Amino acid sequence: MDSEAPASQSTRTAIYFDGASSRKRIVELVFSAAIEIRESGELIATWPYIGVRRAESPPGLLRATSETAPPLARLEIRDRDLAVELIRRCGKFDDQTIGAGGVVRIVGWSFAALASIVFLLAYGVPYAAERLTPLIPQSVERRIGEATDKQVRLLFGDKVCSGSAGQAAFLKLVNTLRAGMGLDASVDAAVLSSDIPNAIALPGGKIYLFNGLLTRANSPDEIAGVLAHELGHVHNRDSMRNMIYTGGTSFLIGLLFGDISGSGAIIFATRSLLNASHSRDVENGADTATVDLMHKLGRSPKPMGELLVRITGNQGDKNFSIFASHPLSEERLARMTREDRQPEGAPILTTEEWNALKAICATDK
Repeated sequence: MDSEAPASQSTRTAIYFDGASSRKRIVELVFSAAIEIRESGELIATWPYIGVRRAESPPGLLRATSETAPPLARLEIRDRDLAVELIRRCGKFDDQTIGAGGVVRIVGWSFAALASIVFLLAYGVPYAAERLTPLIPQSVERRIGEATDKQVRLLFGDKVCSGSAGQAAFLKLVNTLRAGMGLDASVDAAVLSSDIPNAIALPGGKIYLFNGLLTRANSPDEIAGVLAHELGHVHNRDSMRNMIYTGGTSFLIGLLFGDISGSGAIIFATRSLLNASHSRDVENGADTATVDLMHKLGRSPKPMGELLVRITGNQGDKNFSIFASHPLSEERLARMTREDRQPEGAPILTTEEWNALKAICATDK
């Protein structure tokens, strides 16, 4: 006989959220042996007085929760007389002490939330990135790459080196590597006037070689190995996958609704792309592409490993090998040394071309 409240009991209207959805429900409160919450006369919840507590609320609104209800369930009351009546009946309304059962429940929910976050980070986001990347059309990835490119140029002063002789040598090197890997002309590369010893591949096939890396190189084969590594990332679409992973939920939502150019997600993901490493597996995959391409061109991959160690030093001495997302430089050099071969045929660049490439930024000054 729940469908109707006894006429002798006090009944007033409030707003109820059941904790399972965001739907606002207009309910009647019946004060009997406990607070009966009724919607259109039907009993939908019962709150014992002893378990009802005050929740934070703005002026003019009384918000109440219950230890026996779902964590997000709440009552909202604007009727002053009803609020006074509820407070009078609930003897521990302003008591913030949580009983043993409440502590256990809160701890349980906290651990469940933490486990959910860990699971999402460890499996959910990487799984989504792995599955979504092949489904993103190349045209969309190029648009994302163009937006990312603008952010990269802003971060590094928008200074692309363009010395004519050096540019000709650089294009010769890039075109040789690109053809060897079977990539089309949409793959583009440039030298940025930055002292940072690095190279990056953006979504859509844009590659930047930083002058700081070029000035530390001793031979064309060292730079060829680095560019081959970045082309391996392009071939495997690693930058797109990494952007989805590091950009997280905001990036996926932006992608879903077509918010590609100039969005906050792009800015966040760009900075993540520059500051975060690919995983060891991804880096090993790009190194494999380097070995295969350098062998195909009759060159050795070993110079690339030597350049990396020259720049980073012996990383194993820094005691963080377990946590390094990249394989250590000395590990990569060891692998490249195992794949070492005597060069065959003509050099990938002549001495004159190599000297021009090394001076590509100096001629712009």
